[in-house]
Amino acid sequence: MGKYILGCIGVAILGLIGLGIILFVWGAGSYNNLVSLKQGVDAQWAEVQNQYQRRTDLIPNLVQTVSGAANFEKSTLTAVVDARASVGQVKLDPSQAPTDPAKLQQFEQAQSSLGNALSRLLVVSENYPNLKANQGFLDLQAQLEGTENRITTARNHFNQAAMDYNTAIKRFPTNFLAGMFGFSDRPYFQAVQGSDVPPPVHFDFNTPTNAAPAH
Repeated sequence: MGKYILGCIGVAILGLIGLGIILFVWGAGSYNNLVSLKQGVDAQWAEVQNQYQRRTDLIPNLVQTVSGAANFEKSTLTAVVDARASVGQVKLDPSQAPTDPAKLQQFEQAQSSLGNALSRLLVVSENYPNLKANQGFLDLQAQLEGTENRITTARNHFNQAAMDYNTAIKRFPTNFLAGMFGFSDRPYFQAVQGSDVPPPVHFDFNTPTNAAPAH
């Protein structure tokens, strides 16, 4: 009888040890997966920041080139310069995706204002033939167009990475691990009407205009 009880206790202990090993392996795998997903979100966030910074870096040369056009709308240039300054006032860690939706919204609004100001500048530029013939301006236009496309792609990739991560931390039973180790939601970029369309940067070189002729 005593041997039987001891045997049962031994089996129970082995079962608990086996269960502990299974839980440890599952926990380690789930934790490592969450770490990988979080790193993926942070990497995509860094790419978003890089592309927005690329656009910001193009602005000084663009403004300098456009300001050389005779009688160019000063209010349009001022709007671009002011929007660029507003973007610089929004400080977010470029190496880690934000966790506060309000901060991401503030960042997005500042960038959207800059994009709108640039779009207007490029549309207004159609009325200045001397800019159409300026190779430096045309090069900047092409770089800006490419950057806008890359920004859209980077935002989409970030949202996808954030969705994968957010889904993982909410799934049962991984949500227990996520709560224990501080894995929290990452907000998304919100879809803004027209945000998926780059600014209209193509000029109609064959259409004459009587507005603001070159001097």
